[in-house]
Amino acid sequence: MRFENKVAVVTGGGQGIGEGYAKALAAEGAKIVIAELAEAQGERVAKEIQAEGGSACFVRTDVSSEESTLAMGQAAIAEYGGVDYLINNAAIYGNMEIHGMLGVPWDYYKKFMSVNMDGCVLATRAVHASMAERGGGAIVMQSSAAAWMGAGYYGIAKLAMHAITHSLARELGPKNIRVNAIAPGPTDTEATRKIVPDFIKDQILSSMPLARMGEVEDMVNACLFLLSDDAGWITAQILAVDGGQIMRA
Repeated sequence: MRFENKVAVVTGGGQGIGEGYAKALAAEGAKIVIAELAEAQGERVAKEIQAEGGSACFVRTDVSSEESTLAMGQAAIAEYGGVDYLINNAAIYGNMEIHGMLGVPWDYYKKFMSVNMDGCVLATRAVHASMAERGGGAIVMQSSAAAWMGAGYYGIAKLAMHAITHSLARELGPKNIRVNAIAPGPTDTEATRKIVPDFIKDQILSSMPLARMGEVEDMVNACLFLLSDDAGWITAQILAVDGGQIMRA
């Protein structure tokens, strides 16, 4: 019960890894705000947490909208009194359009970046004052091993998230708010199964020291550690949870 009586916002918490984060935090005592654009999915996860005896609410949130994220922050305060933790997990991924950098429709590129890059800034802006008022807290960004792989605009957005992590860690550190990121490798989720062909998965796994797909639980364990007091002197770090896919000196 490391997070008893704490409040955690999980953007994109209505499915996949985000759902795993939300349910794991609830199981350890946190009150959960599911900040999700897909209403049916967000409501489902909140109800499933409640059915297990946890406390959760759904707030429809478009992380690319300042108005929507600010409303989410106010809803969290109204429901639970404030925010202690934020997981910036929302992203366009499972239904992502695949284009080269030179051919991607510019309107789509801007929409993609407004969610996958700018969204973590807007969500942080919406809750950081509440976190500071409650004595501090922790933020985890959901990056990707793709950040280091030249993976088009998806990789660019994730690499930018690393710089955002560093900048926010420096800015929020004096308020006792830690900011770190997780960079998952290939993880077995419905979204990954939709977007990555099996032969590509096989090629990736064949080059990895720990040659298996990641599981949601692998990301959950890393995320909860970074949020917890066990990581109390850790900030501005990018933790690769990828079976050794990326090796950097």
